[in-house]
Amino acid sequence: MKITFIGATHEVTGSCYYLEAAGKKFLVDCGMEQGPDYYENQEIPVKGSDLDFVLLTHAHMDHSGNLPAIYAKGFQGPVYATQATCHLCDIMLRDSAHIQMFEAEWRNRKGRRQGKPEFVPAYTMEDAMGVLKNFVPCPYEKTVTPAEGIRVRFVDAGHLLGSASIEVIINEDGKEKKIVFSGDIGNLNQPLIKDPVYLHDADYVVMESTYGDRSHGDRPDYVGLLSEVIQRTFDRGGSVVIPSFAVGRTQEMLYFIRQIKEEGRVHGHDNFKVYVDSPLANEATTIFNEHIYDCFDEEALALVNKGINPLRFPGLKTSITSDDSKAINFDEDCKVIISASGMCDAGRIKHHLKHNLWNPNNTILFVGYQAIGTLGRSLLEGATEVKLFGETVYVGAEICQMPGISGHADVNGLMTWIKSFSQKPTKVFVTHGDDEVTEIFARRLEEELGLDAMAPFSGTVFDLAENVCIYEAQGIKITKAAVSPKTSKAARAFQKLVAMGQRLMSVIRKSEGIPNKDLDRFTREVQSLCDKWDRDDLS
Repeated sequence: MKITFIGATHEVTGSCYYLEAAGKKFLVDCGMEQGPDYYENQEIPVKGSDLDFVLLTHAHMDHSGNLPAIYAKGFQGPVYATQATCHLCDIMLRDSAHIQMFEAEWRNRKGRRQGKPEFVPAYTMEDAMGVLKNFVPCPYEKTVTPAEGIRVRFVDAGHLLGSASIEVIINEDGKEKKIVFSGDIGNLNQPLIKDPVYLHDADYVVMESTYGDRSHGDRPDYVGLLSEVIQRTFDRGGSVVIPSFAVGRTQEMLYFIRQIKEEGRVHGHDNFKVYVDSPLANEATTIFNEHIYDCFDEEALALVNKGINPLRFPGLKTSITSDDSKAINFDEDCKVIISASGMCDAGRIKHHLKHNLWNPNNTILFVGYQAIGTLGRSLLEGATEVKLFGETVYVGAEICQMPGISGHADVNGLMTWIKSFSQKPTKVFVTHGDDEVTEIFARRLEEELGLDAMAPFSGTVFDLAENVCIYEAQGIKITKAAVSPKTSKAARAFQKLVAMGQRLMSVIRKSEGIPNKDLDRFTREVQSLCDKWDRDDLS
């Protein structure tokens, strides 16, 4: 009865745990690593063909994205997940396979000219379709038995449509142990989906810690903030472009905009159009509508019971084909464009930025986290120009971010979740957080709650029957080209200056129409600042 930690150890993504119990070998999650990669991950210690089954917490790629890869290596067993997760994976894994194959084609076309060997994608569409045929939908709260001696129950984690914490009860050689895998624990009071369900007993807990060192703060008035952004953008004749993750965040935006339209919060622009320009997002919205009664919260269900679809409203337009997408930028009316990807690194959003980023009448509104090194992060940090499709595009649009939107529980939500266990678990394994965050959160569990907690590195093996660590791995850092602290500090300081310049431009634009004497004074102050710092001795 052993667990081996493979991924999401001292890192946020790549969730994967390998278990041997009751004569079976199985995984809980099989996710891709996304974004920066700091530590080497150990390989799953058996061949794909030796795995008996997989338990899946939810559909996000950092939990499900490598399922087609293990299928390509021989895995033929069932994948147990909630019904909504099965439906979302059907579109998301196919989309991921398409991206893998497209990238391989592009790299090989370029590589052949340079005499490089053939690049093989992690998996193909055939692999994705193959593993999808083996998904087994499981209702929330119902116990399923994937093998003799192993019982499994999925409970709502409140993170994404269909997301679950998984309770695994193992009987082996007369011993019974209950292991709870938290999955991603949801934030409270999210639109559409239910709050997380709390569990009350376990021998072991494998717990995420994404926000284990910080609070989201007070919940903002999302509808009010979004209304203000739309109002001021439309009043100056512009459009609002929202880079948004196709699954989850896009549906939340539709939920807010329906309320804005119903309550008439945007004045003078009745019946404004809202384009959802992402085939994946449109398919995901259809799946959301198919899971109203098993996944929606009371507020959303109350709308449904009144005959109102929470994700539909007048003026909503969906874009499927590339021609549909291109046509949006020929629509000169004020409008909202919601398009993927959420961090602006791929997809149709880059085309919309090319057409809208230069115009000071427009607004680019970010509604999700922007990772370091992404185009979205560069824009938020004050970039004055960016490269899009090989062309330099000036940043003239207003750049803003809606604060506080997160599908993850913050540190207070995480503490509430673990406190719900009436008896202290024998051990808590802290995973799925940044390097230092996992250690910080593990210490907090020990110091405040008296729990035995550890943050394992990839490759750590633990005996669940005997409560003994068989092998405690050490983190193997991935070495990268070093950047001197002085250079890094100077770059951050310059980025702050650039951000201030962007803010100044925003203030200047807002000053149109104020009295001439105020404009003259403002001009003199800016001129004085420029004269002070535009000197040859600073070069």
